Amino acid sequence: MNTDPIADYLTRVRNAIKANHRIVEIPASNLKKEITKVLFDKGYIANYKFEDTTAQGTIKIALKYNAITKIPAIRTLTRISKPGLRQYAGVENMPRVLNGLGIAILSTSKGVMTDKEAAKLNIGGEVLCHVY
Repeated sequence: MNTDPIADYLTRVRNAIKANHRIVEIPASNLKKEITKVLFDKGYIANYKFEDTTAQGTIKIALKYNAITKIPAIRTLTRISKPGLRQYAGVENMPRVLNGLGIAILSTSKGVMTDKEAAKLNIGGEVLCHVY
């Protein structure tokens, strides 16, 4: 049993990037699926596929690299809110990642979204991770 499935998700993606893998498989959950969709919408991953062959299902993520330099699109993936210390942000104190160049993924009452989308909707939430 895993005590922090989001940290496990981020670690699997980080390890696959360091090993220059093209595809990474991760056990699925609804929150992980939503984080994957946000990463795809913002251009950090090339593609994804949800497979429901087992009871839990898996997420297959195709990682994105620069065609010439082979540098990954995701440079840093950092877990912010942990089970032992939850981190919440309101509209007035929304985190800025790399001075606006990166994104913070938030879990809000309207679903999982980036910090910029949450600011537009004027809502706060739990800061899951920073990506740049």
